[in-house]
Amino acid sequence: MIAKELQGRYQVTILEAGGKFRPFSMPIGKLAALHRTGLFFDERMICLLLPNMLVEKTEDMVMVRGIGVGGTTTLATGNAVRCDGAVRALGIDLDEQCAELSRELPITTDHQQHWTETTWTMFRLFEQMGLDPVGTPKLMRAAKCVECGHCAIGCPTGAKWDTRALIKEAVQKGAVLIIDCRVTGLDIENGQVKAVHARRHGKRETYQADLVVLAAGGLGTPVIPQHSGVPCSDTLFADPVLYVAGPMENYGQDHQLLMPFISQQDGYILSPYMDYLSFFFHRSWRLPMRNIASIMIKLADEEAGTTDGKHINKTMSPADQRRMDRAVAQSQEILERLGVRERDQFLGTLNAGHPGGMLPLTEGEKENLHSSVLPENLYVADATILPRSMGNPPMLTIMALAKKNRRPSVKREQHPSFSSIRLG
Repeated sequence: MIAKELQGRYQVTILEAGGKFRPFSMPIGKLAALHRTGLFFDERMICLLLPNMLVEKTEDMVMVRGIGVGGTTTLATGNAVRCDGAVRALGIDLDEQCAELSRELPITTDHQQHWTETTWTMFRLFEQMGLDPVGTPKLMRAAKCVECGHCAIGCPTGAKWDTRALIKEAVQKGAVLIIDCRVTGLDIENGQVKAVHARRHGKRETYQADLVVLAAGGLGTPVIPQHSGVPCSDTLFADPVLYVAGPMENYGQDHQLLMPFISQQDGYILSPYMDYLSFFFHRSWRLPMRNIASIMIKLADEEAGTTDGKHINKTMSPADQRRMDRAVAQSQEILERLGVRERDQFLGTLNAGHPGGMLPLTEGEKENLHSSVLPENLYVADATILPRSMGNPPMLTIMALAKKNRRPSVKREQHPSFSSIRLG
């Protein structure tokens, strides 16, 4: 988003650690046959099916992110949920930017026409239990949806919007996109970034820049300043995600829109979701996908953790676990009311929904959205700057922050250049 906004005022160069997005295209029949073999025993093997998905593991959970043009948005389910309460508490008002996004992007709740009877049954059950489900605002062109259930592995029809559209627009305006370019560090001198170092096809490359914006995600971005002598805080959050599932003959959740509606609870959300990571790699998920009913829990966790690019230190705190236990019990009740006995239910793979928070914004940084520990001409435009875990899809909030910060200031304006960086 910020690359698209800045191209023209600056000559933008986008350094992308990955390549072009390659969706999962194997027919469902072959997918089921592979599943039954049990050959996939480690979540990190998901890259064999989805090359743009990078998976790392901590003691407690699996950390998932997208590497490639479009980043994690190609693998996310296109949720445009407004959840900017944490930044609003700092005095940052995103009303104008969210209004702009609603005009510029295909944000819609007009997807109920594609809900299956399975979805409607679950929605009514949530209503009966007083869980106040609300249709999820989606970044999608609803008319193109074919209810294939592939939202998170590569939409085959182009119904789901992702940020490749913004990259395309930036390039059409003159930006340069360089793929397979892994950033390794920054040259910092007198409080200014002078150059960006990267490796591409085994060779070291250097890019001069007047302004650098890091957008490598909550796990990738902090590594870059840390490797360049700039510390980040040990405040990594993960938005842990867990699935509660059970057997339902011919339930058909594999052919429904992912996260069609959301129920906001105290410190977490609930939503229907068929998880491919659990399906392939969790021993309990050995049923055919059509015979599984699944509810997703997404938790707002405590901000405690860190990564240095080699190791990720992130665990669930006792308070996080208590909140997760409460959410699991609630999800189990939902499935019981659906007809799945509690003794037949099983959990999925605990994974990180939206890592971030290692350069959290403070009230004193609300005007320029620039972390005081960073060099003057180095900015961040991803979940790394969010002040706390929200337990909600942050895509809309991140894009709104990028729009609000579309005019960052630098001292040298004679021949301005700009680098947007992703680190794999």
